[in-house]
Amino acid sequence: MPHRLGRYVVRRRIGAGGFATVWLAYDEQLDSPVAVKVLADNWTEDQHVRQRFQEEGRFLRRVESPHVVSVYDAGELDDGRPYLVMAYADQGTLADRLEAGVLPVPEALEVVRQVGAGLAALHERDVLHRDVKPANVLFRTVRGEVRAMVGDLGLGKALDMSSRLTMVAGTPTFVAPEQAQAEPLDARADQYSLGALAYLLLAGRAPYTHATLGAAAHPAPAPPLGTPERPFPAATDAVVRRALAVDREDRFPDVTAFVDALAATLHDADLPDGVVPGGGPAALPAMDPDLTQPGARPTARPEPPETSGEGPAGAPRPHRRRLVVPAAVTVAAVAVGAAVGYGWQSTRAEDVRVVDDQGSLSVEVPRDWERAVAADGWTPPNDDVTYPALSVGTTERWREPTTRAEGVFLGLFPGNQLPTAMPQHPECDVAQEPVTETTGDPSRTVVHTGCPHGVTVERVVQVAGNRLLWVQVRSADRATANEVLDSVDTHGI
Repeated sequence: MPHRLGRYVVRRRIGAGGFATVWLAYDEQLDSPVAVKVLADNWTEDQHVRQRFQEEGRFLRRVESPHVVSVYDAGELDDGRPYLVMAYADQGTLADRLEAGVLPVPEALEVVRQVGAGLAALHERDVLHRDVKPANVLFRTVRGEVRAMVGDLGLGKALDMSSRLTMVAGTPTFVAPEQAQAEPLDARADQYSLGALAYLLLAGRAPYTHATLGAAAHPAPAPPLGTPERPFPAATDAVVRRALAVDREDRFPDVTAFVDALAATLHDADLPDGVVPGGGPAALPAMDPDLTQPGARPTARPEPPETSGEGPAGAPRPHRRRLVVPAAVTVAAVAVGAAVGYGWQSTRAEDVRVVDDQGSLSVEVPRDWERAVAADGWTPPNDDVTYPALSVGTTERWREPTTRAEGVFLGLFPGNQLPTAMPQHPECDVAQEPVTETTGDPSRTVVHTGCPHGVTVERVVQVAGNRLLWVQVRSADRATANEVLDSVDTHGI
């Protein structure tokens, strides 16, 4: 973890994806927490990615809206990586809130309204978001009020540019068909994504379970919005379906018209949870402050000494390869060899980094997880060769389905393509739709919630042409799982 990014003192990592890492930092001059987004070092020399990263800051600076993340500053680190300094979302993301359960309808409607306001502000400035999804809806406390904001414009484009050249990208469940087909785009692509988000928030389930952008290019009609347990007026279903129309000409003229029409159908309706939102916008609740607040002001500490980049006796340092995959996790639990010697180094007071016997895999875990460590490799199913593997847990039985123990498993195994089927966890209440990442290191991830211990994340990553990495994390909360996932490294591969 870096001590400083520019003039900003780093506290902890908030999250990481294929192109950037976001850190919670502190602006000592203004006495305020901020979020600092730094381009990943493996993309520094890619001018196209670098330009997209810098454009995100410019796009966000164009917009003055309480429902769009603000950019305060930009700069470049000594190693050449650009960074953006943004408002800190102290109330987490919509993905965090959905992990706790389905939102009450008035709250869901208010989130759609505020996200729609943010998108409308972007569109007024001729900016298209192109990646509206729960992870990119952030919440922040402003004068005691929780507000939803649109963030992460990593795929954003100026509308005039989008009309000429469109990169095929986006999240399959929420991407418009024309975007998945690389057609010229307009603001109605974001309206489609907002319609998919509204469907998810109201129904408690996504309208589609597309695993690829190819599937999103030709979607079948979504199931009815309502169910016997959670009914909705036919007019509400019709409004959401219009926003999800495959032909953009059949959608609303803009996101504001869609949000207004949606609110009108629910204004006097008997809602599934017995609440009628006729008294004005619903207040968005705050999340657990222990999970969201930045903590005390950091104290000064000396800068770490510079190193030569070499190990003992001048030996070159082993190649360390950071996995370029988004924060989430994957893989079924498999027994590993008996606990034997392992290497670790302290990284933070409460965390340790554990390395397998061959020095091929490493992961940073909470200190109390290292009670049971197995690091001497494993033999994958249907194979008779031993490959590097690492298991770290609070007990030796942490992989058993009904236990409340926590832990992480990493294991290399042969393969040249990602599996189509992922491990199942019937002990968990909900298995979220698989997320397939094609940028950086290709990966497939499934998050399971409502498990006896909390959260299970399964991930498979293509780390070489003929090698896959299987990762499973079981933790009491998603934040810890994300921290562990973000810290996974391979070495010498």
